Amino acid sequence: MAKNIAKSLLDIEAVTLSPNDLYTWSSGIKSPIYCDNRVTLGYPEVREAIRDGLSQLITDKFDGVEIVSGTATAGIPHAAYISEKLNLPMNYVRSKSKSHGKQNQIEGAQSKGKKVVVVEDLISTGGSSITAVEALQEAGAEVVGVVAIFTYGLAKADKMFKDIGVPFYTLSNYNELIEVAREEGQISEEDIQTLVDWRDNL
Repeated sequence: MAKNIAKSLLDIEAVTLSPNDLYTWSSGIKSPIYCDNRVTLGYPEVREAIRDGLSQLITDKFDGVEIVSGTATAGIPHAAYISEKLNLPMNYVRSKSKSHGKQNQIEGAQSKGKKVVVVEDLISTGGSSITAVEALQEAGAEVVGVVAIFTYGLAKADKMFKDIGVPFYTLSNYNELIEVAREEGQISEEDIQTLVDWRDNL
């Protein structure tokens, strides 16, 4: 599964590698990899594989999930697909509360007293996922875990999730992606070392 998802992400250019001409993330971090999983929405076979994979992860890893919660904005459509497949209620979490109306941060099914799994498109530093988890917890939900399509495998993210005591699982990861890119001749052996060093030193 991890290898197939990695190949799909590369094939549709949801993930691109550029070891010698770094991308700049919104956080300002310089990176040899850029991931935009919104691209997956345009490819039915890919998004269905993601839906099925994440649904299976939820079923395998968590007992008694009552609500699927997507992170705004990229996690919302995937949460909706999973919600429909698993026949579970859904909500989504904004990065911050609205400044108007009811000033909600969480929209959709009420999560107080419910077991909730958070659906994220990407785990980078873990910040956006943790924001969603904390908002749900403040609303009275029991967040049992987070699932995502892809992770960079950064130590910072591992520490953040460990600190809040919430596990996370992903369909694919940085190591699998590098291996697939190598097999397909997209990167050289020298590039691999550059990519690994960036991840390990961030």
